[in-house]
Amino acid sequence: MDWLTDNKLPVGKWINAGVDFLYLHFAWFFDGITFAFEFLIEGTAALLSLVPPLILIALVAALAYWLQRSWKLLLFLVPSLLLIINLGYWEDTILTISLVTWATLLSMLIGVPIGIAAAHRPALWVFLRPVLDMMQTIPTFVYLIPALIFFGLGVVAGLVATIIFALPAPIRLTYLGISSAPKQLLEAAESFGATKRQVLWKVEVPHALPTIMAGLTQCIMLSLSMVVIAAMVGADGLGIPVLRAINTVNVAKGFEAGLAIVIVAILMDRICRRPQSGKGAD
Repeated sequence: MDWLTDNKLPVGKWINAGVDFLYLHFAWFFDGITFAFEFLIEGTAALLSLVPPLILIALVAALAYWLQRSWKLLLFLVPSLLLIINLGYWEDTILTISLVTWATLLSMLIGVPIGIAAAHRPALWVFLRPVLDMMQTIPTFVYLIPALIFFGLGVVAGLVATIIFALPAPIRLTYLGISSAPKQLLEAAESFGATKRQVLWKVEVPHALPTIMAGLTQCIMLSLSMVVIAAMVGADGLGIPVLRAINTVNVAKGFEAGLAIVIVAILMDRICRRPQSGKGAD
């Protein structure tokens, strides 16, 4: 076996050379992305912070009821957010919500069109499958290294790492929803003279909408699971107190910050979940 180890393929050197090439020739591009994403995330957090907490909770409750028509959700939402204020994690929660919102939105904006394209082009899906498998299985800290090189220490590196981690979910679920559209529906639409674009928007996308919405909730959960890892590269939010609790072995602080993350995850999942048909106000 010595000949195998003596003739090691320089995979790491190839990757390092590629990263150096990108950083050397496209630093202006990554700087622009860094500025834009910092403006979006920090601007959103600053805007939300301008609203008094109690008023913001009332607005979120009104939005939740308008979307879900569920009093049970409000009975959980309002006390939970008041608990976060009581524990002293409101500002960190605002920062985390801003990061997760933009990570989810960008993942969906990128993932849904790719999933639709893959459903219509089998060769593209054959190419994407191993790439998506790698994105979901490779240790997160591995692609944090080039993210730090390209975007520097801060919230943008955490955002990029979160998007890479969450992106496979909307791609896979969108592909599944579009590709599972019944052939009878497609043939009926084509027989009535529908164009490919009309078939997509009036048949395939409506049929795939529940699956796409499942991809949305998966993005939210995966993004929130990256909160602590994003904090390791300088992203503010609820991940910071968790890291401090780990470093100081502070069980109470770690549990409180973790509870705040769980509350945010449940609330965002319930608010963004597609209402079930046939259910009225609870």
